[in-house]
Amino acid sequence: MVHNGIVENFLELKDELSSEGVIFNSDTDTETIVHLAEHHHAAGISFTEAARRTFKQIEGANVVLLMSTDEPDKIVTARIGNAGGVVIGLGENENYIASDIPAILEHTRKVIFLESKQMAIVTRDSVRIETLDGVEIKPEIHTINWDAVSAEKGEYRHFMQKEIHEQVRALTDTLAGRVDFKEGRIRLPELKLTPELAKKIQRIYITACGTAAYAGMVGKYLIEKIARIPVEVVIGSEFRYSDPIVDENTVVLAISQSGETADTLAAMEEGKRKGGIVWSIVNAVGSQAMRVADGYIAMQTGPEIGVASTKAFTAPLVDQYMLAILLADLRGVIDEQTRKQLVSDLRLVPDLAGRALDAESQIEKVAQALKDIKGCLYLGRGINMPIAYEGALKLKEISYIHAEGYPAGEMKHGPIALIDEEMPVICIAPKDPWHEKMISQIQQAKARGGMVVAVATEGDELIKEMADHVLWIPEAPWMLSPIITVLPLQLLAYHIATTRGLDVDQPRNLAKSVTVE
Repeated sequence: MVHNGIVENFLELKDELSSEGVIFNSDTDTETIVHLAEHHHAAGISFTEAARRTFKQIEGANVVLLMSTDEPDKIVTARIGNAGGVVIGLGENENYIASDIPAILEHTRKVIFLESKQMAIVTRDSVRIETLDGVEIKPEIHTINWDAVSAEKGEYRHFMQKEIHEQVRALTDTLAGRVDFKEGRIRLPELKLTPELAKKIQRIYITACGTAAYAGMVGKYLIEKIARIPVEVVIGSEFRYSDPIVDENTVVLAISQSGETADTLAAMEEGKRKGGIVWSIVNAVGSQAMRVADGYIAMQTGPEIGVASTKAFTAPLVDQYMLAILLADLRGVIDEQTRKQLVSDLRLVPDLAGRALDAESQIEKVAQALKDIKGCLYLGRGINMPIAYEGALKLKEISYIHAEGYPAGEMKHGPIALIDEEMPVICIAPKDPWHEKMISQIQQAKARGGMVVAVATEGDELIKEMADHVLWIPEAPWMLSPIITVLPLQLLAYHIATTRGLDVDQPRNLAKSVTVE
């Protein structure tokens, strides 16, 4: 058996099985599933039916895969609740089961995605999809257009390094076919957004987890500034427990790389239950978050293998920028000149990203200077405040160094007490509307003996004089600047971690997709 999830009623099941003489060797919920299937099969029921009965008795979000020595050429699997992914790959005289597309990409591009409360009986020659009640389903077969080579490291040391550099292409692909530079308009047909729908929207909730949530915080600035719609960002794991105020005039916008994040899917389900409009920004084609949404924006980044998300952070920033312009246009709250300028600025993004990434060798030198630090503070303001959170998260998850992101203006409300000669302060200070405020924060950190590493716009002589180290970026339109300011922080975290000899692609205790609560 293979199991991903939490069997919420396992104690009840365990008690029932124990009362019938079953001996358990552990306290895990997973062992309960094995004994339950064995119990049904031993009663004379076929392996497939024993699996079905087992699946129906399990409560909670789970994916289960079962095999039996009685029928070694058969695998039975099920998706129970909003557990994440079951991908079935279709081949020639062979079929595959995986939790995500990249695992089988080198073997086949034709896949089936299991929905909740569905099971599959798979042999080398056949795939049968049924409901847990035994009703056969004719599934949709998706063709994945990702190139198998893109799931390999190529010339790079790690997938994470490769994916950081792939952002230039990913950002280009994100714009392709969606931006009419001549007319200055945005096209997002999969969103199914009409002028009538755009005008009825009174509130937007952006819900996501981890890196995607920080992308949503940038999106809040963009949508409120450009489209003038109130936006609230709610962590996916908290959304359904907060009794959110959702009605037919509310959009719940979910952001997820995998499209299978359990908490994000639950938030989408809550939005639907309350009658809201549910959208998603998602990378994995055909994933649950894409299928259940009323409309979606595909990230267009291709597969992301490294656990620490990089290109699936910057792509949603562009997606939300485009969404904000489209909403503003359809609602009639933006003049033509402003709209055309905002759209025109998108031309710059891939080149600016490439120029920022060209500074990798200089960033690696800064990483060498920071490799032995015990902790770090990241400071940002305005639209780059979420980049402080994201930069700190990247350092934490792959280098295991404690790091915290803060709104720079909050420093005097407590965190400034931490600053001394051993506490580096990374200040995100591009030339944007908050530049002067960030200069003040750098001065405050230096006055207390802190080492300052600044992310700054090329040619900023004042910051050059003040900071101990500078991560230079090209000048960018301020609303698009988070796409650029995050890039040196991704590289900095990567090189600190590799200098410390750590596995950046598979950091400890983490998984690429968090498919259980």
